[in-house]
Amino acid sequence: MELNVNGKVVKVDVSDDTPLLWVLRDELKYTGTKFGCGMALCGACTIHVDGEAVRSCSYPVSAAVGKKVLTIEGLTATDKITQAVQKAWVNHHVPQCGYCQTGQVMSAVALLQKLKKPTDSEIDSAMSGNICRCGTYQRIRTAIHQAAKDLA
Repeated sequence: MELNVNGKVVKVDVSDDTPLLWVLRDELKYTGTKFGCGMALCGACTIHVDGEAVRSCSYPVSAAVGKKVLTIEGLTATDKITQAVQKAWVNHHVPQCGYCQTGQVMSAVALLQKLKKPTDSEIDSAMSGNICRCGTYQRIRTAIHQAAKDLA
């Protein structure tokens, strides 16, 4: 089947029900997308499919055919939202161990693509499926507010 991943059309030969996570990591070598729980509960595997944040560990590869898949590797350094999120993440010392960060960043970028000035409640809702074992939730919220402010 053919997939559009990070703007490139690629062919993969896998079962239709293979989780997209494993196609990205094992077949296409996009290892920035992390495996966490395997049940779509932790958010470490978050990617974008047609601009929506989705959990790739429970998303069958067949559902991605004909859609645009974006991984952390596909976020461009020239994209203003990505730049603002990365800058805010560094300025507010969000990462600790770092394992959840690709999923956190992907969810934050998807949120800021939809909402220019999200409230605490909207941030909490958008980020609620992303677990951070280090507990940097307050810093994540602060960083998202900062990124939104920088984009305004």
